[in-house]
Amino acid sequence: MLEVLKKHIINRLGNDIDNLDLVLSKFIPIETKRNEQLLLQGEYCKYVYFIAKGSLQVYIYDKESNETTRDIVLENNWCSELISFGNGKPANENIRTIEPCFLLAIDRQNFQLMLTTVPQFDKVYKQLLETSYANSVYRINTFVSLTALERIKWLMENRPNLMTRFSSKLIASYLGINKDVFSRLKSKL
Repeated sequence: MLEVLKKHIINRLGNDIDNLDLVLSKFIPIETKRNEQLLLQGEYCKYVYFIAKGSLQVYIYDKESNETTRDIVLENNWCSELISFGNGKPANENIRTIEPCFLLAIDRQNFQLMLTTVPQFDKVYKQLLETSYANSVYRINTFVSLTALERIKWLMENRPNLMTRFSSKLIASYLGINKDVFSRLKSKL
């Protein structure tokens, strides 16, 4: 599993990386089953996860206990509740595995140590933050202006593998559409 993370870091920063073995040594390998809860709203987020294999769902519950998916995070990507992880306050989101996963987790103490002692790690973290922010803003701005049918078309164009890989219920939650409406509209395409 560490090889996947090593390759990911080298792809982002190039081959000349001092202290790469030190950075990799700070990650804990975690193997999960499907639907394992990694973080519950109100808990403190203890880890940033690198997904070597599998997928994670980041979601919230509204006042009526309806689940809304903020993101579906796939292999070779990072996932965390960054606000809770960064400031040590209770999490506003939940994170669970969608499929069996191989994760590499780094805790807050080791994460901070890597930021201060390995300049390249700081660069990866900034890239992670920028990508997460850009994706969230883009998705929110795009979805606000689209009809339900346009959202489905957007997903088919921009993240087509999600449609075949995950349940209609999860996809509907990600698109902010009622599951029945999603199924009806999908059948029209």
